[in-house]
Formats: sequence, structure tokens, C-alpha cells
Amino acid sequence: MGSLDGRVALITGAGRGIGREEALFFAAEGAQVVVNDPGVAADGTGGDAGVAAAVVAEIIDAGGQAVANIDSVSSWAGAERMVETALDAFGDLHIVVNNATVKGDRAMVNMTEHEFDDVIAVKLKGTFAVSHFAARYWRSRFAAGGRTDRAIVNTASGSGLLNPLPNQTNYAAANAGVAAMTVVNALELARYDVRVNCVSPSMARTRLTRGVPGMDSVPESDRFDPLHPVTSAPVVAYLATAECPLTGQVLSVRGSSVVVNHGWSRGAQVSKEDMLWTVGELAHALTDLPREDQFEKLSAALGGALGTGGREQLQQMINAMLDAQG
Repeated sequence: MGSLDGRVALITGAGRGIGREEALFFAAEGAQVVVNDPGVAADGTGGDAGVAAAVVAEIIDAGGQAVANIDSVSSWAGAERMVETALDAFGDLHIVVNNATVKGDRAMVNMTEHEFDDVIAVKLKGTFAVSHFAARYWRSRFAAGGRTDRAIVNTASGSGLLNPLPNQTNYAAANAGVAAMTVVNALELARYDVRVNCVSPSMARTRLTRGVPGMDSVPESDRFDPLHPVTSAPVVAYLATAECPLTGQVLSVRGSSVVVNHGWSRGAQVSKEDMLWTVGELAHALTDLPREDQFEKLSAALGGALGTGGREQLQQMINAMLDAQG
């Protein structure tokens, strides 16, 4: 007996990396899986139907059940077809895992409109579009008397939540938006017995993280690999089980560590009784407040991979990264 027996899951971006590992893990846990992936390059160009088909074949060869879908999540009609694929193949849909993403890293001053729009279209709009059509189906089932646990598991990233990586204005903004969407959708969809959570994998070795400092470290074959893309799959599977009570949560996953995030929590404050601040007063009051140093935060998030020197040394390393990317 698997933890997902009898449940139908639609997993986007499931042809490679984290999504592929989730699809294989879900199938091994008994889920019937729709493997969505148009087979595009990391920047969203091109397409290869064989990418999704290969994962489906691997699942079937292992005794599982799966079908492929090659629509793009950035297409409104494509997102609707994904849900229809699940219903046509398996008769229902219980789980949506929004994993699809593309990247177009570029320094903010050089980023093009297309590089910004393409990442937002897949990561942020795509997460919404697939969730939208799944939720409309679930609402109709609920109205007809169906009372079954349904789950959406969104995928964000440390970039945008915890790791302020240079070159990723578009990617960070999209992932932060996905996390915010998770909380709002959890509140809206609870009435239909739908839970919505989010995982934020950090430092997972995929084609999208090539070039990130520290990602080329591979342990010996008989040792646990904390950077392997499979590390978030058990967490996503748990969030997708019918027995899971969690909703509205954003969980960071790094190796075997799972952290509950608290979003933009309030920090220290200054206040003034019924009077408008002056610029001079704020210059003194705000400067004295405890606050995060984003350079130190970046260094800590990457485990010191950018060095442990002072702010000037870190800025030089960041500048080199930006110059190399263009």
C-alpha cells in the first residue's frame, strides 16, 4: 500500500529535474500521474515531446500508471487541457503539483522584456492557470456532493524567498508571487476541501542551477546526496496525501531539512504619536533599527560559497557574476 493509492496527480514540469523525481516518487507511492512537460530548454525555447514520454515509460515499466501531456502551463487553453487529460485518462483529479519553470538569468540593467515576461508567464501565470482550472473542476464536484480531499502543491525557490541571488529579478519575483498566491488560494479553496501548500527547494542540483556556487559537489555513490533533486519529493508527496492537515504553508527543503517559513513577518518598528515624521527624524530613527544585511544573508544562504569576506569582497564577487552573465 502506498501513501497515494487511488489518487490522481497532475505534475507540471515533470520531464526533468525536481518534477521528474516527484513524478517517479508519486507513481511509486501508488498515484496515477499525468506527466506534463513540453520538453523545452531551460530558457523556454524549443520543445521535445519525448521528454514527458520517457518519464511515462519509466513509470509504466516499473508497474505504475501514467500518461503524458505536452502543453505549456503559460497557455490558458493548455492548462485546461492538462486537467482534461487527467479526467480522460483516470476519471478524476486529486492533486496538482505546480513545478514548471524556466529561467532567463540576466543583470537587471540588461534584462529584456521577453526575458522578464517569459519567466513570469511560466512560473507565476502558469501556476495560477493550472490551479484555476483544477479548482473550477473541484468546485463543480463539491457542488455535486463530492467530499474528497484535494491538494495543490506549488513550487517556489530559495531565490525570491530566502536567497537574494543576483541576475534573477524575474525568477525571484515570480517565486515570491507563487508563495503569496499559495496563502491566498488556501483561504479561498478551503470551502471546497482543497488544501494549498508550497515547497521551496533550495540548492537542488538541476539544469537550472548549473553555475551556482557549490552545486558541483557530488558525494560518493553510497552516501546521501543533499543536493539531489529527489530530496523534496517525499515532502511534496506528504502534502498531497489525503491525511495531511496542512494548508497555507510554505516549506523550504534543503537536503533532509524542512523549514516552516513565516513570510514577510513584522520586525522592529518606530512610531510617533499623531504627528508626521520629518525626514531628519526618520534618518535617525530608522538607521538605529535592527535590520538584515542582504549581502550577509546571501553569503549565509549559499553556505559561504561566495566567500566570507566583508561587504566589499562580496560585492566584487557579485559584480563578477553579473559581468559573466551579461
